[in-house]
Amino acid sequence: MDKKRIWELGRDNAETYREKKKLPVVLVVDNVRSLNNIGAMFRTADAFLVEQVVLCGISSTPPSPEIHKTALGAEDTVRWSYYHDTMEAIDTLRANGYRICCLEQVKGSIELQKFKVSNAEKYAIIVGNEVDGVDQLVVDASDVALEIPQYGTKHSLNVSVSAALSLWHFFLQLK
Repeated sequence: MDKKRIWELGRDNAETYREKKKLPVVLVVDNVRSLNNIGAMFRTADAFLVEQVVLCGISSTPPSPEIHKTALGAEDTVRWSYYHDTMEAIDTLRANGYRICCLEQVKGSIELQKFKVSNAEKYAIIVGNEVDGVDQLVVDASDVALEIPQYGTKHSLNVSVSAALSLWHFFLQLK
């Protein structure tokens, strides 16, 4: 099998992409410190037509050479905003009709693959800090906690990988 050449992939240019209808999904990044992780999440958001990335707290914002290194320009195509406080972002999203879903290992969580996504709802998916996860206040303010089941020796996946898996789950059900 021959690998496809870049011109064979049929990708949109930035202007066409910005005009495309997006999924009713917002990715909320709660205090993620790694600029490479942030860039990777922008790139995933671009791939799965995410409406917006909301960066919160210590999460860095574009423009940044380190974000660009992994985003590969997705930070210029995906709409984004910044909130100093994640709770303020949640309040704004909830007021705009989003169902707040945190991706975290908590008692009473729903395994990601068992979560049914509805075309009648809009969703905000919150991912958290590389060490501490999603802040407990944010978890408490969420409508649902989603968890990616794991069977190895590690406690969690990298935040950008977790974000990608959850966005793929929502994409499959909403596209």
